Amino acid sequence: MREFTARFATDQEIADWDAHVTANPHGGNLLQSASFADVKADHGWRPLHLVHEPVGGGKASYNLVLEKTVPALGRLWYMIKGPDVASVDDIPGIAAANARLVAEQRLNVFAIKIEPDVLDSDYAKGVLARAGLKKSFDIQPNDSTAILATDRDEEAVLKSLHSRGRNAVRRALREGCTVERVELTEQNMRRMYALMDTVGQGEANVNLRSYEYYAKFWTAFEQAGQGRLYFTYEDGEPSVGAYVIAYGTKGTYKDGGSKPRRRQYGDSHLLQWTAITDLMREHGIVEYDFCGTPPSDQLKNKEHPYYGLGLFKTSFTKSVVDFVGVHDQVLSPAKYAVWTNVAEKVQRQLWVRRTGQPFY
Repeated sequence: MREFTARFATDQEIADWDAHVTANPHGGNLLQSASFADVKADHGWRPLHLVHEPVGGGKASYNLVLEKTVPALGRLWYMIKGPDVASVDDIPGIAAANARLVAEQRLNVFAIKIEPDVLDSDYAKGVLARAGLKKSFDIQPNDSTAILATDRDEEAVLKSLHSRGRNAVRRALREGCTVERVELTEQNMRRMYALMDTVGQGEANVNLRSYEYYAKFWTAFEQAGQGRLYFTYEDGEPSVGAYVIAYGTKGTYKDGGSKPRRRQYGDSHLLQWTAITDLMREHGIVEYDFCGTPPSDQLKNKEHPYYGLGLFKTSFTKSVVDFVGVHDQVLSPAKYAVWTNVAEKVQRQLWVRRTGQPFY
């Protein structure tokens, strides 16, 4: 196990935050970005910026932490999609560094939720368990997800698609389907939100956040030069929409929606293919995350809430990966017991009632 130190980032490091995060061992994650920190700061979280450095030298890991204060218990930290590590073997050292930082600076943190993009395995589970980390419920939709390798030329990537997806793209092109990247105007954002609030979201049993949340999210990433919105049309109106993000060398299908009973075959496939190839050309992405499927061993489970989305996404790639998901680092066992047995449920219910938004 490597030993690490933990500290808060300097003002200059925060100013250059995205450059540091995308230089992390695994290239960072858009949910660790400066744009996302700004979004969450407007929705009940306090962003913190931590730097974990290996003792004796080596590449540092820059990790966004979201903080909430819980009455009578203290502070909860959520290291969203982090820590970014070269190996699961580095997580015990980072957890120990977190504990020292909290104790030395008397930060009154009772628990830290970590969510590393570490592939799930018996070995990884054993490392986390031996470090005293407790498995919790998963929060983000892409703790199981389909990832398409895009580190080749376009023709090679097209040939690598599953035959269902490749054939749908080619048919849509033959039949004259068009895809447009559109400006992020108020009207287009409203149109996108309306598309999301239809059958696609209903099938996935996903509760939409407010329009204001998505507008803030889309605008923040667009202004950073990382996000973009695409539509296809039927009868002059958007029929399929997708908001995609390029962060470092990774592309992500962040949000999508569509009208039911469309006439154009393959329109949603062509939209994705257009977005993917645009990000390949303009940002040099080496992978594209379709952002959420059933776990790899449940892809054929028709009762899974992501079953329909999984069918669509695995029509591009059969490469479905499972990450270890959320684990809790317990710093105060007594307070953590109160949190997990009573307070978390109450806090989540109060937050939804007051804001209409998910707690996390």
